[in-house]
Amino acid sequence: MKPTPSRPGACWPDEHRLHRRLFLKGLTASGAAAVTSFSGLFTNPAFAAATRKANKRVLLLFLCGAPSQFETWDPKPGRPTSGPFGSIPTSIPGVHFSSLMPRCARIAHQLNIVRCMHTAQTEHLQAINLLTRGNPDRAGFTRPTLGSVVSSAIGQLDTRIPNFVLLDANPEGNEFKEYKASDLAGWLGPEHQPVRLGGSYTQLGRAADALSTDREERDALRRYFARKFERESRSPVAAAQNAAFEKVKGLMASADLFDLARLPESERLRYGPGLFGLHTLMARNLIENGAPFVMVANGMPWDNHVFQHEIHQMLVPELDRVLDCLVTDLQDRGLLEHTLVVAMGEFGRTPWLNTSRGRDHYPNAWSMMMTGCGLKRGVVVGGTDADGVDPDGRSYNEQNLFATIFTALGIDPYAEFELSGFPTFHRVEDRAETIREVLA
Repeated sequence: MKPTPSRPGACWPDEHRLHRRLFLKGLTASGAAAVTSFSGLFTNPAFAAATRKANKRVLLLFLCGAPSQFETWDPKPGRPTSGPFGSIPTSIPGVHFSSLMPRCARIAHQLNIVRCMHTAQTEHLQAINLLTRGNPDRAGFTRPTLGSVVSSAIGQLDTRIPNFVLLDANPEGNEFKEYKASDLAGWLGPEHQPVRLGGSYTQLGRAADALSTDREERDALRRYFARKFERESRSPVAAAQNAAFEKVKGLMASADLFDLARLPESERLRYGPGLFGLHTLMARNLIENGAPFVMVANGMPWDNHVFQHEIHQMLVPELDRVLDCLVTDLQDRGLLEHTLVVAMGEFGRTPWLNTSRGRDHYPNAWSMMMTGCGLKRGVVVGGTDADGVDPDGRSYNEQNLFATIFTALGIDPYAEFELSGFPTFHRVEDRAETIREVLA
């Protein structure tokens, strides 16, 4: 029998294995998705038209591995659960952040912090799925991720800008690698799969040779016959291949937006030098040019089961700088009112340290940040008890979060879609309430 860990949330050594076959799984995922694709299930024309008119966007900074709330948004100075870092006052009276976040402290009045997240999954892969798909699994069905739902609800298939972009520089990333190789679009189908850039998944590659300008006529003929075959045969495989080809073709047409060298060096220096910051700058550029959904990740650097304080001392200041640059830039460009910015991991970290001076997984009480897109600003939602063990009063989960995101975007969170012989699905199940404190 497998022994139990000494503390809740501790990882087993084999739980951080490298998944060598996952790239092949990722290649087959879009074809498998198309076989059971319920294309159009999540399209509501009235809400989609209103949202497109408002030109709303989402920029998700996914802090994979899970940052510690104690060293970021919910410090507990002077308590046994506190680390060596102090807390500092913010621009919101009476609210303190970790001393590792002086820039975010200065712009706290532009941010909303939810300090009372309480979710169910304690392991990375399950928790990443939960926090990016927004609802618990239902056996036999693959729920689409937030990016795919936004793509289907407010994206446009006839634009050169990809509707769902996933930027991640790390080709490995342990459990996050398995997540990236999975079917991220679910029943929405391959046209709502993300365009992935970073590591071994970069999708530019050799496709450029097949799409050069001297082959436009051949390309047009290929599209004509491919679409004809798809319509006449109703082949899901053909549909998946055509969607992938059009996605790559659109990516090539917008390749300049993925070229950081085209942006001023001063901006690259502000966001960099790390790839997380530079990818966030790229995401800002994509959002500015009309991309509906961009997710930025960086492997799993936040999973600090050892030397928690030393590693967070490097990671948190980078996050602090990147968030300050991003929110300030979006505000200065008049984009923040129409762009929802979310920064979160898949759970939090334990109030206690383990024997390796690290914090383990902790979904019981953790923090996240969201701002923009018509939300109130400068709101701190909820809190935790003196040692950060439990929420001090009301708590919110992934369904409450997704209901809030969809509401901010003007998308009906509770729309249901039924097919004969299949269960009923909703964007957010159980009519979960929004985090009403942040809604204007």
